[in-house]
Amino acid sequence: MSKVLPASVQQHPDLDRWIVVEPSGRITISTGKVEIGQGIKTALTLIVAEELDVAPSRIDVRSGEAGNTPDEGVTSGSLSVEVSGSALRVAAATARRRLLEGAVRRLGVGFDTLHVEDGTVTSTQSNLDTDYWTLQAGQPFSHKITAFPALKDPNRYVLVGHSVSRVDLPAKLLGQAVFVHDLRPPNLLHARVVRPPSPGAALVELRLDNFESEYDARVIRDGGFLAVTSVHEEDAVRAAARLSERCRWQVSDLASSDTIHSELRRRTSATLRIVDGTPVDDHGEPRALPPGAHTSLSASYSRPYQMHASLGPSAALAHFSDAILTVWTHSQAVEALRGSLADVLALRFEQIRVVHQEGAGCYGHNGADDAALDAALVALASPECPVLLQWSRADEHRYEPYAPAMVVDMGASLDESGWILDWRHDLTSFSHAGRPVPVPNYSGLLAAWSLKSPVPARARQPSLSKESGSHRNAEPIYSFSQKFITKNFAGAGPVRSSSVRSLGGFANVFAIESFMDELAAVADADVFEFRSRHLEDQRATAVLETLRDELPDVASDHGRGIAIARYKNCQSYAAVAVDLVVRDTGEIVLKSALIVADAGCVIDPDGARNQLEGAFIQAASWTLLEAVKFDESGITSTDWESYPILRFDQIPDVRSILLQHQDGKAMGIGEAMTGPTPAAIANAVYDAIGVRLRHIPFTPTAVLEAARGS
Repeated sequence: MSKVLPASVQQHPDLDRWIVVEPSGRITISTGKVEIGQGIKTALTLIVAEELDVAPSRIDVRSGEAGNTPDEGVTSGSLSVEVSGSALRVAAATARRRLLEGAVRRLGVGFDTLHVEDGTVTSTQSNLDTDYWTLQAGQPFSHKITAFPALKDPNRYVLVGHSVSRVDLPAKLLGQAVFVHDLRPPNLLHARVVRPPSPGAALVELRLDNFESEYDARVIRDGGFLAVTSVHEEDAVRAAARLSERCRWQVSDLASSDTIHSELRRRTSATLRIVDGTPVDDHGEPRALPPGAHTSLSASYSRPYQMHASLGPSAALAHFSDAILTVWTHSQAVEALRGSLADVLALRFEQIRVVHQEGAGCYGHNGADDAALDAALVALASPECPVLLQWSRADEHRYEPYAPAMVVDMGASLDESGWILDWRHDLTSFSHAGRPVPVPNYSGLLAAWSLKSPVPARARQPSLSKESGSHRNAEPIYSFSQKFITKNFAGAGPVRSSSVRSLGGFANVFAIESFMDELAAVADADVFEFRSRHLEDQRATAVLETLRDELPDVASDHGRGIAIARYKNCQSYAAVAVDLVVRDTGEIVLKSALIVADAGCVIDPDGARNQLEGAFIQAASWTLLEAVKFDESGITSTDWESYPILRFDQIPDVRSILLQHQDGKAMGIGEAMTGPTPAAIANAVYDAIGVRLRHIPFTPTAVLEAARGS
């Protein structure tokens, strides 16, 4: 492990910012990362409990309180354990050292004689003991972390690497008010926003005559932002529906989702070459085919706009009292949201508190931040009253930021022996970067754009960071003697887009791993052997070989497909094999999936498996069913019928195997399975019926059309 202090500790070296030893016999730890269903509270609890030698049940986790907890940026990129876990491990080891130094002074014994069990410190020399809570007595450490501490030897771990019950589940199972939607403080007002019928529409007429008295609701308007409040939730819902009927909007036509990929190519505004995962402003020209090139192949793959489709629509609770605005939100970026709210509202930064409260699950930038501004605007107009503002299902489907549409064009040449000599990957995408970031005079928050004094969105720019945006995982896991990768940036697109789980990694790995199967077929090679011959990374090879060795024989009526990737080429390795059948109707029925992953040091194996299997299910839903539909009238995917997601009875049997490396570093795992999943499904369909599916989603209609064209 690196002896350089983690970046979060360097930015926040005060030990008391991370760990507080409470006089009650409990320990409070703080993190800037938030719980969004990935089990981060459980993993961080295990890390700290291991270093301090205390029971996990003694630990309370405080997370996502802007200005109070450490600022660790956005909870994204499968980085929570890597970033916050490494910081808290260092903080816990430092705290343990300070506590034991206190025990040496109190007991008058040698440091090396001390033994700790659940916070009780005993000297093997004198048999005298004390405990953390007596030693600290509720006092702060008043210590800055400036040196890397001695960490516990992984060979002595008793907690890390062993599954435990999730710390966040009991309250949820007991129906307690865990989610922001469930908060019910005294004097609560319920609020709903009245949205235009399509993105970009402008409010040109509002007829209010006697509305408030008739519907027992108050109307709040600021330019094109329109909301209603009522003491009773059902009255707020009814009033919003009726107020919508009294609005006249000027609607701007959209492009059609049916032509989105040609529109995508037409809108390309910048082309960058990708070198070692990083865009460079010199895209150059592909080299000529090397000598020995025998067979060349090309193919194009695509994904449509897709939703997060969280089961619970976005919501926020806001309260403006004593000149302080407090917002409870399921945002994944509470610090950035605090600054973004300050940019829009006529409040000083110090007047705004942002506190994370769990939502109904989301991996990426959905409507949580927008709902926070909505609630804040209503709360400012309703001083001293807490305001719970919830989006409707139609609001969520129409107005959440989508995963952008992408097209990936692949090309390669093989020699006579079936080795890849030349590799070409050309991707085109709308922007993946729409999160609200504090920038003066601009805002990434939906309501800000329609206020009487609007704060516009910034123009989208291509991401230039390594393994980010649309070029994430465009760099193949394989070693080729010659490769040429380009990124074509198409800006904001006709509908709003932003970060959704794995960003461009979903489409890029789908294309890479589908194309590898197509090349294996041309080379008349086994799909495992063909991949292995182009792999130099031994850990990737081990994952692939384990997958092959653990697979049972495939049923005679099933198709089987495989895929592998390393997320961001620096985090977890993950491979999957999918068995399925294709019915005469074109319906793809998933039967089973076997996942093998190497995530380095696995903190909580059950949590890691949950992440792998959950990502597989979500990616399978994207692959088989999901596409945002829109036309000149607006978004037409407004409910679960027009935007279906995978049902429980469509989920296959899924099994996961983890290759443990407890002496290594923990590597992010939450998004590792999204890319391999669509490729494995596509490859299994080809194995089953000989039809190549290159354009997501693989609906029955798409399967039948591909079969007719093959």
